[in-house]
Amino acid sequence: MKTDMTKGNPMKIILLFSIPVLMGNLFQQFYNMVDTIIVGQYLGSKALAAVGSTGCIMFLVLGFANGIAQGFGVMASHAFGAKKEKLLKHYVALAIILTVIVSVVLTIPTVLASRQLLIWLNTPDDILVMADAYIKVIFAGIFCTMSYNVASGLLRSIGDSKTPLYFLIFSSVLNIVLDIFFIVVVKAGTAGAAYATVISQGIAAVLSFIVMFKKYDLLRTSREDYYMDWSGIWRMLSIGLQMALNYSITAIGTMIFQAAVNVFGSQVVAAYTAASKVSNIATQTMPTLGTAAATYCGQNLGAGRYDRIFKGMKSCFFICIGCAVLAAAINCFVGPYMIGWFITSPTATDIDCAMKYLKIASVFMLPLAWIFAYRNGLQGLNKGLVPMLSGAMELVSRWIAILALSKPFGYGGVCFADPAAWLTTGILLIVTYYVWEMRMRKKIQIK
Repeated sequence: MKTDMTKGNPMKIILLFSIPVLMGNLFQQFYNMVDTIIVGQYLGSKALAAVGSTGCIMFLVLGFANGIAQGFGVMASHAFGAKKEKLLKHYVALAIILTVIVSVVLTIPTVLASRQLLIWLNTPDDILVMADAYIKVIFAGIFCTMSYNVASGLLRSIGDSKTPLYFLIFSSVLNIVLDIFFIVVVKAGTAGAAYATVISQGIAAVLSFIVMFKKYDLLRTSREDYYMDWSGIWRMLSIGLQMALNYSITAIGTMIFQAAVNVFGSQVVAAYTAASKVSNIATQTMPTLGTAAATYCGQNLGAGRYDRIFKGMKSCFFICIGCAVLAAAINCFVGPYMIGWFITSPTATDIDCAMKYLKIASVFMLPLAWIFAYRNGLQGLNKGLVPMLSGAMELVSRWIAILALSKPFGYGGVCFADPAAWLTTGILLIVTYYVWEMRMRKKIQIK
């Protein structure tokens, strides 16, 4: 099931690779969505607000961990594209070692500081205890989450986007069963939803590694692949940390946004949580495209096929338009019905607050699609500096919008913070890529 993306029609290859990744991303959202649906229906709107208020902190920490994991996959795709099987095996070995080290380093401080982080975010007092109970368990399971993402990234680096999907489907079903068990039967509260998520992802990680080693000889490591290679470690961490820092900087902006929303009380927090879940589902084609762009660019860079990189990224531009239109349509036309999935008997105020965010966000879906496609594409090309700086631009843009619009326009003004960040960052990334392409065309004289 591995795919050599250095051959064949770029548009077709990217789309075929993206379909299983999209299904996987949807099931990943399914994890989170089932948590919030069951929490909202069985534990009430305050519990839903508690789980929702942790989203930006989760993005900060898990985004950092998963950014590093994606960096490992980029290095593996370079080795696969260059047909260097021995180097690929060594990168797999380094990825496993670094996963253990990074997850331990992240787990200890985040578990200890979770409550203080929530307090800094102005989390309402009536949901603070429930929010802390949930996020502590999630942080304790960082190793499970990161391990699954590392295994998925390594499989996707050789073009296999199907195997990670199969295990996500299995673990998603398991997550539903465990959610009901921990919340309804055991009555573990919001922590029960977190236990279900961590256990499910841990099982998905174990199964992914087992099948990866059994199915693909070029990914199966032996003792000779595990040796101290400071140059290789530096290369993997340099790409991984750039992607991780980019996630973290973006997450800090999201934390600022969440803190601005929290000021309006738990009802608005619950409505925004429901809206953000709808938006996440609607935009899942975008991170899917980003994953495909990174793998495609990584393999073709390793093979020295710049002509294919240019054609593939041109295809990505047109795919972005389709992703944006689809996301806007789901937000505006399906969104009102989906809100009821997360809030039991939503009031007119709940729906109004949620739809205000969704309608404003829908206008700016195209630059959001650019962010995923061109940020990941540039990272696959080893051009990680601007993508990392783009995270800083996203942070600053979101912060300025909140400062300028929150007081005069209230919650409606805050809803413009995300679109402001997407617009400025999307333009920066697409311009950066095409400047790089023009320089490369001139350098290698491809017209």
